[in-house]
Amino acid sequence: MAPGAALTWELVDGGVAVVTFDLKGEPVNKISRAVKQDVQATFEALEQDASVKAIAFFSGKPDTFIAGADIEEFVGLTTAAEAARLSAEGQELLERVARFPKPVAVGIHGACLGGGLEFALACRYRVASDHPRTQLGLPEVQLGILPGAGGCQRLPRLIGTRAALDMILAGKVERAQKAFRIGIVDELVPHAILRDITLAAARRMAGGWRPRRRRPGGFLGWLLDGNPLGRRLVFRAARKQVLAQTRGNYPAPLAGLEAVEHGLRHGLAAGLKREAELFGQLAVTDVSRKLVQIFFATTALKKDFGIPDPPPPATVHRLGVVGAGFMGSGIAGTAIVQAGVDVRMKDADLPRVAKGLAAARDILDDRLKRRRITKYEYARLVALLSGSDRYAGFGRAELVIEAVFEELQVKQQVLREVEAATHEDTVFASNTSTIPIHRI
Repeated sequence: MAPGAALTWELVDGGVAVVTFDLKGEPVNKISRAVKQDVQATFEALEQDASVKAIAFFSGKPDTFIAGADIEEFVGLTTAAEAARLSAEGQELLERVARFPKPVAVGIHGACLGGGLEFALACRYRVASDHPRTQLGLPEVQLGILPGAGGCQRLPRLIGTRAALDMILAGKVERAQKAFRIGIVDELVPHAILRDITLAAARRMAGGWRPRRRRPGGFLGWLLDGNPLGRRLVFRAARKQVLAQTRGNYPAPLAGLEAVEHGLRHGLAAGLKREAELFGQLAVTDVSRKLVQIFFATTALKKDFGIPDPPPPATVHRLGVVGAGFMGSGIAGTAIVQAGVDVRMKDADLPRVAKGLAAARDILDDRLKRRRITKYEYARLVALLSGSDRYAGFGRAELVIEAVFEELQVKQQVLREVEAATHEDTVFASNTSTIPIHRI
């Protein structure tokens, strides 16, 4: 590909073209007009190359697959016709991917949202990593619009009407484990073998294998999702629920409902056309503009460190938590689950430490019980948790969080102790809720 192109590819054993999407100069991959042109050019080249038998598609970003569409382009739309045309262009591109003569397998790690999920739905086979950062969803209604690149058509056909409406109408984002259970992804694997498993699926499809998918939900799924009468009941109940929650003041969920219903009644082509029309109408509403403003404001706040010229973020491998009560144990358990860091807890005496360790372990127990992690992952994560009534082990911590009683003198004493026990570069953070940090 040309220098600076978002998509590059290489041919590996078995005639599989490994395509990597890495938007240069951006922290995440997002879909813009330039990216669409790049995708089209790449797939044209892949189709014409006789040595390519199948495609395996990956992101070049460490923690993001595709975050969605480029919102900056979206806000530049001034008319419903412009917005509808933008939607139709995206649909045409993904329809080309869906009808591509060579099978496409996609390996998903990190956020796969909006247009990113719509792209994945157009591919023939989907493999996702089981990492906590891997999340899939269609959050467009949170911007006052609907999934406009075929999401309202392909998702219900894949996982059933009820499950699709649950995601589309609320803008839900699901973890990879649930996405696997409801049928969005075909395989769920550890991140370390995501590439290998995706390549293997592409090779199998190149050899003529086709994935078989059962309709989710069994007999009840067939009764409510698989026939027009059942779907009519589902749509009626969904409309009633949306009106009860929005009081008719929020048009996007109702439009999403209409797009899904229209497509299932009149076919994919008619559904895509109606989806684009509704997207165009929603994109220029005052509701959508205000929600986009909120989105940009929220994003800006996340980037505001509160000080000029902040230092670069440091990677945390070891966390110290002072205070093994309700908040301290919650912080410890969440840090292990979400970030996989080594956590050392400290409190005034060992019985308190033991109680805190048990509470933190309860968070892991809950995830194991709900099948969010395997028993092997559970054993690995539990081993990251330890505690003491002394500061032993705090010397190597990059971050220490205090969660002791809300008393100024106690917190100041903890800070003095932490300073004496840790490295000079260690970051000290407080869980204070009422005492200003500068007083501590």
